[in-house]
Formats: sequence, structure tokens, C-alpha cells
Amino acid sequence: MFSSRLTTTAQCCRRQSLRYLSTSGLVNEQKTLRRRVIFSGIQPTGILHLQLGNYLGAISNWVKLQNEAQHEDDIIFAIVGWHALTLPQNPKELSAARTNMLATLLAFGIDPKRSVVFHQDDNQCHTELAWILSCITPIGKLRRMTTWKSRLATARNANDESEIDESMLNAGLFTYPILQAADILAYRATHVPVGEDQTQHLELSRDLADSFNRTFSKRKQFFPVPSQLITPTKRVLSLKDPSSKMSKSAPDPASRIELTDTAAQISRKVRAAVTDSIDGITYDPVARPGASNLLSILAACTDEPVQEVAARYAEKGHSALKSDVVDALEEILRSPREEFGRLRQEKEYLAAVARQGAEKAKERSSKTMREVRNMVGLC
Repeated sequence: MFSSRLTTTAQCCRRQSLRYLSTSGLVNEQKTLRRRVIFSGIQPTGILHLQLGNYLGAISNWVKLQNEAQHEDDIIFAIVGWHALTLPQNPKELSAARTNMLATLLAFGIDPKRSVVFHQDDNQCHTELAWILSCITPIGKLRRMTTWKSRLATARNANDESEIDESMLNAGLFTYPILQAADILAYRATHVPVGEDQTQHLELSRDLADSFNRTFSKRKQFFPVPSQLITPTKRVLSLKDPSSKMSKSAPDPASRIELTDTAAQISRKVRAAVTDSIDGITYDPVARPGASNLLSILAACTDEPVQEVAARYAEKGHSALKSDVVDALEEILRSPREEFGRLRQEKEYLAAVARQGAEKAKERSSKTMREVRNMVGLC
């Protein structure tokens, strides 16, 4: 799951394609420039506490990708329920979270007529390909993954990753990067929009694509080696502790803006945000983290460079800034919040969207798997 000013996504994609193609030679340039297959996924858990950073870091970028895509592009978004199982889940809560996440994506602008949106666990091609890829994945590569210990540390409420005993790790949490690679390669994706924290996992996907091609596809490059599309993420910090990231797991709910917060809750949280006693407003994340965080949030809402926003408040106080942040947040969240509330009641519609999305996903991935089975000797 990601520049102060958002570059046009389509242009960014193609520039990255050209940089990648100039060095790899693995993908035909004209074909890649003519048609991109973009894949990304999001876990369903914690939807009722999705906060502003999730929206600005992932969902809003997905919507931009969808809306700026060319007609030939294939845009695929998955709700990755199997990945959620790597940590303990309440079955009833997970089932509800799957539906709520689909409602959230639709409420914030994902259009099932323009993008393929589906539940990963409705398509068995993912797990089949994951098993085949696991049979060519060295354990050493998985041991070098830097995220599994941190995830386990979070689950165990440990303060130091060195405290974690590897014997506590379940196999799914250890091998889920292979499933992540299968999610991508099942659709022969050319681009994957992820944040920099997921770079290592995407590198594994690239390595496995190359390894499969060299082992089983000597006459052609069957799997494109996917390019990382680093989505422009606005860093949103805690309203109560602007030295740390805004997080849905923080014990104080006043530290974050949640996507389901009412206008009154947003106003209360922003007006109570930590700032300083210095006159005037300047953007200085080190010396003035609280004011800088509010400026960053406002700039993200208005899609402007933060320095331009800061210049407008040089002679103003924190009260004026907070008031404008409240208004900007309510402007971008009001309509999606109302739409989410409506969609959660439309269970038959959501089920139909999920079913149709899964059918489209299976149509694409089944073609891949027929060739994979043939190449590895399973048909």
C-alpha cells in the first residue's frame, strides 16, 4: 500500500514504463505503451476505522488511476481476504469487513464498469499460482523479507522486533509475499501501484516472474516483470503526536480522522490538534510539526503544493488554519461518507458487484493459468 504535487498518473505510468524498458528489454515497448495492466489489492480488515492516511495513500490514488486510464488499460483492484488470514480474525467480523470494504471502494469512486473490483478469495487461481510459485521460491528470499517480523511484533504487541521468536511465526505470514506475487502475476500485470514500504515485496514478484520465465518459458517472456508505480502518498501524522504517523491502531481516537467521522467529530478533533504558540504559520516539519501536519492535510485535500498553501497563512493564526482544514476535510469526506452508509444497506447490489467482478477476474486469470499448467507439465 505511495511529492507534494500529484503528477498526472497516466503520464507518470508511461515515464516509468520507458525508464524500465530502457534497462530491462524484457517487455515489448510498443505493447506496454499501448496497454497497461494495473493491479493492486487492499485488506478488508479495520474498515470501520480506516483513517485519512488510508484514503490519501491508497484509495484516492486508485480512483485517479481509474479515471485517467486509457481505454486499452486493464485496471484491477482486489480485496485480499486471504492475506487477512495471516493474523487472527473473528470470522463474523471478517465476513462483514469484506462487504464493508467493497462498499467503501465504491463510495469513494471505484467504478465497477471501469475497473475490475472483486474479492481475491472468490478466485482460486490466486492460490493455485501461489503454490506453483512457492515451488520455485528459495526460503532464503523469504527470510530476507523485512516486514514479517514487524507484522508479528504488531500482533504480539512487542516493542522490539528482536524480542520475536521465529518459532511464533505461522507459515502463512511467512509465505504471504508469494501469494502477493501470485495476485499480481495471475493477471500478468505490468504496473503495481504500491508505497515504498512494499518495494521489497514487489521485488520478489519481479524475481519470481523472471525465474518462471527462465525456467519454463525459454522462447518468450510469459510474465511481464511488473514495474513499481509509486503512488504519491501524502504523509498524514497524528493530530495528538505529530512526530508519529496517523494510525488506526493508536489508542486515542482523537489522534486520527476516520472516514466515517461526522462533521462534528472532524471539527472537534482538528480544533484540538497539537500545534504551538508561535505567531504566524510556516511549514517546518522539524521545528513546527503540528502546524506543518495541518498544512500537509489541507494541501492534500486541495491538491496543491504545501508551500503554496503555507504562504497563504503566513500572516494568519492556527485558528484560521484549523477552521479551513475542517472545511476541506468535510468537503472531501461528506459525499463518500453518505454513499458508504447507503451502500452498506444494499447487500444484494454489493453481492452482484462482487460476483460480476469475480467473473471478470477469473476470465483474465484462467487464461494465464491454462498456459502456466501447460508450461509446468500439469496438462
